[in-house]
Amino acid sequence: MGKIVRYITEDGSAFVIAADTTDAVYEMEQIHKTSAVNTAALGRLLTAASMMGVMLKGKDDSVTLRLNGNGPAGTLIAVSDSSGNVRGYLQNPVVELPLNDKGKLDVRGTVGTDGYLFVMKDMGMKEPYIGQTQIVSGEIAEDITNYFATSEQTPSVCALGVLVNPDLTVSKAGGFIIQLLPGCPDETITAIENNMQNIKPVTVMLSEGMSADDIAKKAMEGLSVEKLDESNISYRCNCSREKVAAALISTGEKSLTEMAEAGENTEVECHFCNKKYVFTPDDIRTLIKNSKC
Repeated sequence: MGKIVRYITEDGSAFVIAADTTDAVYEMEQIHKTSAVNTAALGRLLTAASMMGVMLKGKDDSVTLRLNGNGPAGTLIAVSDSSGNVRGYLQNPVVELPLNDKGKLDVRGTVGTDGYLFVMKDMGMKEPYIGQTQIVSGEIAEDITNYFATSEQTPSVCALGVLVNPDLTVSKAGGFIIQLLPGCPDETITAIENNMQNIKPVTVMLSEGMSADDIAKKAMEGLSVEKLDESNISYRCNCSREKVAAALISTGEKSLTEMAEAGENTEVECHFCNKKYVFTPDDIRTLIKNSKC
């Protein structure tokens, strides 16, 4: 079970969210059978979505991150509820690229840099909040930082990491986000800046046995902080036969009639968990009746 924690400085001028998303990203790889570089890319986006999810206030709120840099991976999508549980998928699960010039998985290369990061927050209003920013690096953490600065005018630091085993399973995954609140004193900003210059990569800290709590405290070292809350998080899809039926009904009576008259089963597969839902011609006729009620 993964874990996400939140800490705030005693004067309320800055806070940090840190997450160990290893289990969730591991489950994602098992479902989508992603290549190593795409596991790293989508794993980072899932981690960012999880941390942004716990920033939401409503129990039923959710956030969706959509990243399309016109790279070979295609569009990447990550969705989180307000507890940090995530699900996601990408257009092209398997992309093979050489390591980048630092000898690391080339996330930038698979994501691409010619496109946008879209952030949609569903907070129970008539219309969801939608923000978009241009992709600045394709490494994802920098793009999240840029989104907060540009779209929400909130100075932030984001660090994300995914370590992939030789057998393509996930060894470690996690991240942290620090945000400065209005009135943050210069000494706090200086302390955080110094910490960011010296802090180890997230996957190194996790590999050394550090927990989400440890990482949060390390990021805010030298500052007095108090813990706000923590949550257990997992890869969790909320699909159901009822939701798929509603989606089919939304295609309209003409489309449903064509499905029924074709005399074959209609199969719908969930993008997030690959679960298949089968509707017989009789099932489709029932949907047509229900749509008229």
